[in-house]
Amino acid sequence: MRLGLALGYWGRGPSPAHLDLATEAENLGYHSVWTAEAWGSDAFTPLTWIAAHTSRIRLGTAIAQMAARTPTATAMHALTLDHLSGGRMMLGLGLSGPQVVEGWYGRPFPSSPLTATREYVDVIRQVLRREAPVALDGRFHSHPYRGADGTGIGKPLKPITHPLRADLPLLLGAEGPKNIAQTTRIADGWLPLYWSPTRTDVYRASLADLPDGFMIAPMARAKVCDDVAEGLLPVKAMLGFYIGGMGHAARNFHADLMARMGYEKEARRIQELFLAGRKEEAVLAVPDAFADEISLIGPRERIAERLELWRKGPVTDLLLTAPDPHTLRVLAELNS
Repeated sequence: MRLGLALGYWGRGPSPAHLDLATEAENLGYHSVWTAEAWGSDAFTPLTWIAAHTSRIRLGTAIAQMAARTPTATAMHALTLDHLSGGRMMLGLGLSGPQVVEGWYGRPFPSSPLTATREYVDVIRQVLRREAPVALDGRFHSHPYRGADGTGIGKPLKPITHPLRADLPLLLGAEGPKNIAQTTRIADGWLPLYWSPTRTDVYRASLADLPDGFMIAPMARAKVCDDVAEGLLPVKAMLGFYIGGMGHAARNFHADLMARMGYEKEARRIQELFLAGRKEEAVLAVPDAFADEISLIGPRERIAERLELWRKGPVTDLLLTAPDPHTLRVLAELNS
């Protein structure tokens, strides 16, 4: 099991610690570093900055949002950074949800998410292979565009720039069972939002036919500390926000996932509190047990014991949201 560093997306502004953490991760032998985006900073610019200050560590987006760019624009970002970094790019994509797609990007959430994802990936693959002009008679991503409001003179094109690698790794952040199963067929890897090493049966059916070399790369908060309850508070804050605020009361993929993992009653209560404006109560309503099983928090000995559970399962890459160099160092030592 390889280790990665997940830096996430910016809050009010860039974190002055991110570059130092990335270079420390490279020095410690971490395989990858990952950036993200929500409705603020983008994923590719910070990753490019990190690429310029490192030389070996792989560079991933976890995740870049599909609604933010056309598939050809995303492919341009990926092939450009792959060239500039000497072939270190890994492209992680996610569909996001209706609240973000329609509220922030100002476009409709696709009526068939599986089809939209499949077409998006198809176009990117065509760009990276550069075998012929991009052509797709798609429902959501037609190339050339064939809508009634178009001119009708669109021309199929292939990239001027020759991609460095036709097989640049492409991973998807999928949550629903059908979406995960499709990911194993069309992508090179999967970026789970929550992963519990003690509940792998939740995903067994979706992962029944894994191809060779397929990456399973979940994120987990890691923190070496003496007080487990205190160390879990940032995990609970994240879960409260995602489960309570990242979606509509009637359509929240994150809350649905928590429910499938055995915490349905708790997930609905978190939503109820968060949407009522009682955000602190929503965070406190996140069960310690759930926050604990999807993270690595506590003294070194406790983390070492729990890390073995992750190593025994199908996870190929553990992406750590580790806030300090000491934690990065301890995890590197324990995983060696």
